[in-house]
Amino acid sequence: MNLQPFERGDAMESRTTPGWVFPTQLASVAMIWMFVLGISSWIIHLLRLSWELNDIPSGSLAISMLAIPVFLLGASVLTYVFVGLRRGREPLGGSEGDVEETGS
Repeated sequence: MNLQPFERGDAMESRTTPGWVFPTQLASVAMIWMFVLGISSWIIHLLRLSWELNDIPSGSLAISMLAIPVFLLGASVLTYVFVGLRRGREPLGGSEGDVEETGS
């Protein structure tokens, strides 16, 4: 067995993510927010419609009181996780102040 330590520049130290990961994550966050806002506006539209038609809004009201906060919570958690995973990483393309140090 070869138990030599990794040298600088090995795959373990210079781990990078493919370029398609960030746009995919961003698209998933955008789609979940479009879904949540669409469902929420549809439920609010149904509540208004039941009010206009003098319908008993108890079922619609109960569903909306439960569904809208649950959808908002799910989208918020996904956004929180996305932002948390991105925090601490260098910006795409590196920063302008990065200068390679050379030994003297």
